[in-house]
Amino acid sequence: MPHGITYNHNATAIDMLPGIVRRTLGEGSHTMLCELVMRADSHVPGHTHPHEQTGYLVSGRFRFRIADEWFDLNAGDSWSVPGDVEHEVEVLEDSIAIDVFSPPRDEYRDPKYANQY
Repeated sequence: MPHGITYNHNATAIDMLPGIVRRTLGEGSHTMLCELVMRADSHVPGHTHPHEQTGYLVSGRFRFRIADEWFDLNAGDSWSVPGDVEHEVEVLEDSIAIDVFSPPRDEYRDPKYANQY
Protein backbone atom coordinates (compact mmCIF):
# COMPACT_ATOMS: atom_id res chain seq x y z
CA MET A 1 0.00 0.00 0.00
CA PRO A 2 2.80 2.37 -0.91
CA HIS A 3 0.65 5.31 -2.03
CA GLY A 4 -2.39 4.86 0.18
CA ILE A 5 -4.50 3.34 -2.61
CA THR A 6 -5.42 -0.35 -2.63
CA TYR A 7 -7.41 -1.90 -5.44
CA ASN A 8 -9.53 -4.75 -4.07
CA HIS A 9 -8.41 -7.10 -6.84
CA ASN A 10 -4.76 -6.50 -5.87
CA ALA A 11 -5.21 -7.10 -2.12
CA THR A 12 -4.14 -10.53 -0.93
CA ALA A 13 -7.12 -12.75 -0.12
CA ILE A 14 -6.36 -14.57 3.15
CA ASP A 15 -8.42 -17.60 4.19
CA MET A 16 -8.75 -16.42 7.77
CA LEU A 17 -11.14 -19.14 8.99
CA PRO A 18 -13.30 -21.71 7.18
CA GLY A 19 -15.73 -19.72 5.01
CA ILE A 20 -14.12 -16.35 5.87
CA VAL A 21 -11.76 -14.45 3.54
CA ARG A 22 -10.00 -11.29 4.69
CA ARG A 23 -8.42 -8.55 2.58
CA THR A 24 -6.50 -5.68 4.14
CA LEU A 25 -7.52 -2.71 2.01
CA GLY A 26 -5.74 0.13 3.72
CA GLU A 27 -3.72 1.19 6.68
CA GLY A 28 -2.09 4.20 8.17
CA SER A 29 0.00 4.71 11.24
CA HIS A 30 -3.07 4.53 13.53
CA THR A 31 -5.78 2.55 11.69
CA MET A 32 -6.25 -0.48 9.44
CA LEU A 33 -9.23 -1.23 7.16
CA CYS A 34 -10.16 -4.84 6.38
CA GLU A 35 -12.87 -6.44 4.25
CA LEU A 36 -14.33 -9.76 5.38
CA VAL A 37 -16.29 -11.93 2.95
CA MET A 38 -18.14 -14.55 5.01
CA ARG A 39 -20.19 -17.54 3.92
CA ALA A 40 -23.40 -18.45 5.70
CA ASP A 41 -22.81 -20.74 8.70
CA SER A 42 -19.20 -19.64 9.15
CA HIS A 43 -18.09 -18.58 12.60
CA VAL A 44 -15.50 -16.31 14.19
CA PRO A 45 -14.91 -17.93 17.59
CA GLY A 46 -14.80 -15.89 20.77
CA HIS A 47 -11.52 -14.00 21.06
CA THR A 48 -9.88 -10.84 22.33
CA HIS A 49 -7.16 -8.54 21.05
CA PRO A 50 -5.79 -5.24 22.34
CA HIS A 51 -6.98 -3.35 19.25
CA GLU A 52 -10.15 -1.26 19.20
CA GLN A 53 -12.42 -2.62 16.44
CA THR A 54 -15.18 -0.70 14.67
CA GLY A 55 -17.12 -2.29 11.84
CA TYR A 56 -19.93 -1.99 9.34
CA LEU A 57 -22.06 -4.78 7.84
CA VAL A 58 -22.21 -4.02 4.12
CA SER A 59 -24.46 -6.95 3.21
CA GLY A 60 -25.88 -10.07 4.84
CA ARG A 61 -26.86 -10.89 8.38
CA PHE A 62 -25.11 -12.20 11.45
CA ARG A 63 -25.18 -12.50 15.24
CA PHE A 64 -22.45 -10.60 17.05
CA ARG A 65 -21.49 -11.19 20.67
CA ILE A 66 -19.72 -8.47 22.64
CA ALA A 67 -18.82 -9.60 26.16
CA ASP A 68 -21.99 -11.41 27.37
CA GLU A 69 -24.53 -9.77 25.06
CA TRP A 70 -25.68 -11.01 21.63
CA PHE A 71 -26.88 -8.67 18.86
CA ASP A 72 -28.69 -9.54 15.61
CA LEU A 73 -27.16 -7.39 12.86
CA ASN A 74 -28.41 -6.68 9.34
CA ALA A 75 -26.86 -4.83 6.39
CA GLY A 76 -26.26 -1.22 7.39
CA ASP A 77 -25.66 -1.96 11.08
CA SER A 78 -22.33 -1.29 12.79
CA TRP A 79 -20.38 -2.15 15.96
CA SER A 80 -17.56 -0.98 18.12
CA VAL A 81 -15.57 -3.30 20.38
CA PRO A 82 -13.09 -1.87 22.88
CA GLY A 83 -9.69 -3.53 23.10
CA ASP A 84 -9.45 -6.69 25.24
CA VAL A 85 -13.23 -7.34 25.23
CA GLU A 86 -14.22 -10.83 24.09
CA HIS A 87 -16.41 -11.01 20.98
CA GLU A 88 -17.52 -13.51 18.32
CA VAL A 89 -19.64 -13.73 15.18
CA GLU A 90 -22.11 -16.33 13.87
CA VAL A 91 -22.75 -15.70 10.17
CA LEU A 92 -26.42 -16.32 9.33
CA GLU A 93 -26.26 -15.59 5.59
CA ASP A 94 -23.54 -14.70 3.10
CA SER A 95 -22.13 -11.40 4.33
CA ILE A 96 -19.56 -8.72 3.63
CA ALA A 97 -18.24 -6.68 6.55
CA ILE A 98 -15.71 -3.89 6.93
CA ASP A 99 -13.56 -3.72 10.08
CA VAL A 100 -11.32 -0.88 11.20
CA PHE A 101 -8.64 -1.63 13.80
CA SER A 102 -6.67 0.82 15.88
CA PRO A 103 -3.78 0.43 16.12
CA PRO A 104 -3.15 -1.67 12.98
CA ARG A 105 -2.83 -5.41 13.54
CA ASP A 106 0.60 -6.65 12.50
CA GLU A 107 -0.77 -10.13 11.74
CA TYR A 108 -3.30 -8.63 9.29
CA ARG A 109 -0.78 -6.72 7.17
CA ASP A 110 -0.89 -7.66 3.48
CA PRO A 111 2.10 -9.96 2.87
CA LYS A 112 2.69 -8.29 -0.52
CA TYR A 113 3.89 -5.23 1.35
CA ALA A 114 5.70 -6.91 4.26
CA ASN A 115 9.06 -5.34 3.41
CA GLN A 116 7.56 -1.84 3.81
CA TYR A 117 6.77 -2.19 7.54
